[in-house]
Amino acid sequence: MPEQATKRGFSGQARNGFGVAQHFWGKVTEGSDLAQLWQQFHADARHSYALYSREVDWESIRSERKPLKRWLRATWAVFYSLLMKLSPARRVLLLIATVLMIAPLPVTLAGFADVATGRMLAVGAALLFVLLSLELADRVTMKRDLEIAREIQSWLVPDHPPAIPGAQVAFATRPANTVAGDYYDVLPRHDAHRESWLIVVADVAGKSIPAALLMATFQASLHALLTATETLADLVAGLNRYACDHSQDGRRFTTAFIAEYEPATRRLSYINAGHNAALLKHGNGTIDHLPSSGLPLGIPAINAEAFGYNETSLQLMPDDTLIVFTDGLVEAVNHQGVEYGEERLLQALGFPIRETAALMLERLLAEVGRFVGETHQQDDITCLVFRCE
Repeated sequence: MPEQATKRGFSGQARNGFGVAQHFWGKVTEGSDLAQLWQQFHADARHSYALYSREVDWESIRSERKPLKRWLRATWAVFYSLLMKLSPARRVLLLIATVLMIAPLPVTLAGFADVATGRMLAVGAALLFVLLSLELADRVTMKRDLEIAREIQSWLVPDHPPAIPGAQVAFATRPANTVAGDYYDVLPRHDAHRESWLIVVADVAGKSIPAALLMATFQASLHALLTATETLADLVAGLNRYACDHSQDGRRFTTAFIAEYEPATRRLSYINAGHNAALLKHGNGTIDHLPSSGLPLGIPAINAEAFGYNETSLQLMPDDTLIVFTDGLVEAVNHQGVEYGEERLLQALGFPIRETAALMLERLLAEVGRFVGETHQQDDITCLVFRCE
C-alpha cells in the first residue's frame, strides 16, 4: 500500500509537471503548431537575410573562383552588414562575443577542450545574451511607440464604409509594417445643388514611419481642401501644392486615384495621378482600365498649373464595379519571389457569380493571401471596391 501511494504520488507530480510544461509551451507558441512555427521562422529568416544582404557586393564575391574563399567572403560580408547596424558599443560587444565563441572551436573539435575553453564559450554566450537583451529592450520600446502610432493612424481612415444611395463600397488594408503609407477614404461632398461622394486611394512613396507621417499630411490637406474647392481638378491641384511642400524635392511623392461619384446620375469623374490603373468591371463581365493621366503628387518640377490634372467622366450602369488598389497588391510576392501580378488579379475578377462589394473584396484578398502564404511583404496592400447597384 505505501508503495502504491508513492507511485500514485510520483504519477500525479509527473502529470502536474507535464501540465505546467504544456501550459508554458502554449504561452510561448501562442497555440501555433510546429509547421506554423517553421513557416514563421522561415519567413522571418528570409526577411532578415534580405535586409542584411542587400548591402553586400555580390558581383565581387561571385567573381571569386575558390569556393571556400567565396563562402568566407560572403559570410563576412553579411556579418559586417549586421555588425554595422548596431551602435558602436554593441558592435564591440558582438565582436568580443564572436571571438570568444569561435576561438575555442579548433581545440574543442580536436578533443582537447579544458576548463578554460568552457569558460570562454560560457562568457561568449553570456555576452550574446546581454546583447540580445539590449536589442530586445529597444525593440519592445519601439514596438510600443509604433503601436501608438498605428492607433493614431487608424483614426485617419474610416472603420466602416458609409451608406451611399444606390451603391456599395468596401475597403481594407494590410500594412507591411506596423504603420503604413497607404491611404483610403470615402467622403461626402455635398453642396446646395448636388450630392456627391469622394473616393480616394493614395500611396506615399516609401515605407514605415516616414510614409505614415506623409500619409497623415495628405489626409489633413485633403480634408482642408474638401470644402475649399469646387471641382475635382481644383482639389487635386491643391493636393499637389501641399504635397510639393512636403515631398523632399520629389523624393516623397504620392500616387493617388481620386474620383467623385454622383448618386443621382451615376456619373463618376476621376483623376489618376500616377497611380495603378483602376479596374472597372461592367455588368457583362468586361473590364476596362482607368490608367494614369498625370504625374504623381509632390514632384516640384511639375505643378498643376503647368501640367494640369484633367478629369475624366464615366457613366456607370447597374452592376458596374470599380476596383482601386495600391501597387502592393499586384506586387505581392510568394516564397519563390514571384509577383501576384495583374494577370492573376484579372483572372480573379472573372468570377462568374454576382457578388456584393464586401464579398468581392474578401475573395480578392483571400486569393492574394493564398498566393503569398507566410512570405513577408515589402509593401502595404490596400484595395477598395465600389459597386453601383
